[in-house]
Amino acid sequence: MSLKEKVEKVLESVRSQLQSDGGNVELVDVSEDGIVKVMLTGACGHCPMSSMTLQHTVANAIKQAVPEIKEVKSI
Repeated sequence: MSLKEKVEKVLESVRSQLQSDGGNVELVDVSEDGIVKVMLTGACGHCPMSSMTLQHTVANAIKQAVPEIKEVKSI
């Protein structure tokens, strides 16, 4: 399974939590050097707490499940 597939699988697991608050997350890119780029959408895209959501929900889940990932960035 590729890094991108592993990350997408993790995102599927956190999407329900984000969607319950009217938001979502889209995978934009996974580089070979372990950088993930995502886009928070819906309510998460404009929420003042989106940086906390990114780090505490999305990034933590990805890094725990896919240790090869070094950084998660929102674009």
